[in-house]
Amino acid sequence: MGQQLRVDLEPDERAKLLHLVNRGTCAARTLTRARILLMADRSPGERQTYQVIGKVLHCHAERISRICRRYVLEGLEAALQERPRSGAPPKITGDIEARLVMLACRDPPDGRTRWTLRLLAEQMIFLGHVDNISNVTVYQRFKKTRSNPGR
Repeated sequence: MGQQLRVDLEPDERAKLLHLVNRGTCAARTLTRARILLMADRSPGERQTYQVIGKVLHCHAERISRICRRYVLEGLEAALQERPRSGAPPKITGDIEARLVMLACRDPPDGRTRWTLRLLAEQMIFLGHVDNISNVTVYQRFKKTRSNPGR
């Protein structure tokens, strides 16, 4: 873990964090980060190790180290807010979703009485709207739009 970084909060930053914690209306993760910074602050003369802070707040010392490092290097707002998480972009965008709904509203193919999720996924690939898509992705999209193609 290495050397502990010195967190010296300005009086206005400390007041902002105290107000945030006392009000308690923001996300729990943000409140925990604020409490970590308040406990790691050395300006009032108190000195607590990351292990002690971790025991009090029930979090790992590495997490405390990361938050303190972000405060020292990037500032208060960066230490309080979450960084954007990486992830795969959605396979179904607005245009593709519209085509999927239009397809589901059509009559099913010959020999079928209704559309199934698997049939919709296969038809979207066959028509060239998407390269690949699973029936689970189709299900999740219809679940979000509260659509029921079987009715």
